[in-house]
Amino acid sequence: MKVIAAYLLAVLGGNASPSAKDLKNILGCVGAEADDDRIQLLLSQVDGKDITELIAAGREKLASVPCGGAAVAVAAPAGGAAAVPAEEKKEEKKEEKEASEDEDMGFSLFD
Repeated sequence: MKVIAAYLLAVLGGNASPSAKDLKNILGCVGAEADDDRIQLLLSQVDGKDITELIAAGREKLASVPCGGAAVAVAAPAGGAAAVPAEEKKEEKKEEKEASEDEDMGFSLFD
C-alpha cells in the first residue's frame, strides 16, 4: 500500500511516469523501507496507463464489494432483534453522561 501511495504522490506532484528511484526517494523521506520487488511489480502493472483511468476502474471494482452493514442488518433479526436496541440505549446513556461531565468542568474547547 505504501508503494501505491508513493506512486500517487509522485503523480500528484507532476511526475506523470515516476521511476523506481522516484518512489524510493518518496518512501525514504518518510522513513519507510522500499521493497524493490513491490515497486517493480507496481511499475510493470501501471506502465503506459493513465492514473485517472486506473482509479475509475478501481472504483467500479469496489462498488461491487459488499460492506459489513448489510450482513449485520440481515443477521440481526435471526439473532434476536431486541438485543440491538438495548445496546444502543446503553451507549446513548454513556455519551450523555460524558457530555455532562465536560460541562461540569466549567470550560470548553470552543470557548
